[in-house]
Amino acid sequence: MIGIVGIIVIFVMVFGGYIAAGGKMAIILKSLPYEFTMIGGAAIGAFVISNDIGAIKHTLKDVGKVFKGPKWKPEDYRDLLCLLYELIRLARQNPVGLEEHIEAPENSPIFSVYQKILADKEAVDLICDTLRSASMNYDDPHQVEEVLEKRIDANHAHSMHSSHALQTMADGLPALGIVAAVLGVIKTMGSIDQPPEILGKLIGGALVGTFLGVFLAYGLVGPFAAKVSDVTQEDAHFYQLIREVLVANLHNHATNICIEVGRQNTPSHIRPSFSDLEDALKEVKQREAA
Repeated sequence: MIGIVGIIVIFVMVFGGYIAAGGKMAIILKSLPYEFTMIGGAAIGAFVISNDIGAIKHTLKDVGKVFKGPKWKPEDYRDLLCLLYELIRLARQNPVGLEEHIEAPENSPIFSVYQKILADKEAVDLICDTLRSASMNYDDPHQVEEVLEKRIDANHAHSMHSSHALQTMADGLPALGIVAAVLGVIKTMGSIDQPPEILGKLIGGALVGTFLGVFLAYGLVGPFAAKVSDVTQEDAHFYQLIREVLVANLHNHATNICIEVGRQNTPSHIRPSFSDLEDALKEVKQREAA
């Protein structure tokens, strides 16, 4: 919602200010379709050239993050801590019983309680693979921690590709606007024998290309890239939380300490409160007892 508000503010302030200063929209509206075809088409073509099909689909999907915001909400972090609490307790009480949950999480009664987490393949794989490694009696927790760190970093770098691709497009749009403007000047030079009022409109139309390139770069595509980057960085905390808790488990800390380590390492604006988490864990224990 806030993204839509931002776009409306941009258009109202830019074009509202232009009209309030005495500018006329007619020349912009007349040239806009042709200039947008040249600039937008060239930008899209360059984007397609520099990315494969998978990256293109990924970027188009990630544009929705501008309006939806982060995937993981504060309650999801609480649910994740509860899920890890259940799994770690089970791993210590009944290591053999844990296997059915980490080998087939889609059929696990523990994972099934947390459907949103279960739907995220990377989060589930990260949890199951790490717990499986722990069951293999790794004698060096630091080795597992290093593997986890590299895996999370690799996934994060892949997730950031969309924002980099959008930023690259934003960086090229002003130059493409100049290209369109130069073509407009070339067109104007072909009508140099026309009266000044006609030449003025032609030159104005040519300058629309420069305006459009800069406007799209710094008013829309650039902010989109920044927002996608911010949301991606925000969602990365979810996977870092998995790492923190499971590494604490590998160091044989008490289960409650492992969960508290994860809670404390969660950014404050999405961190579940101690009392809220305690209430959620009590519900988990009641469910286990039942």
